[in-house]
Amino acid sequence: MGRIYNGMPAKDLGREGWSKPWSGGNGGSCVEAKKLNDGRVALRQSTDPDGPALIYTNLEITTFIQGAKAGQADFLL
Repeated sequence: MGRIYNGMPAKDLGREGWSKPWSGGNGGSCVEAKKLNDGRVALRQSTDPDGPALIYTNLEITTFIQGAKAGQADFLL
């Protein structure tokens, strides 16, 4: 695998290892996540699996999840 960067085509990260931890009754439109070998996390839209992947460091994804659990993302609902 070549250089991993934010916005790269998700298909370049491989087809295996993607999961849908936030899947629900939304008609199949889900966020998919993949833990990368270097500890970073890639996110993609399930309806566009070949589209861009957003790449987050472990600290960034940890901070986001902790903030969401604390209600700091409730304004998105």
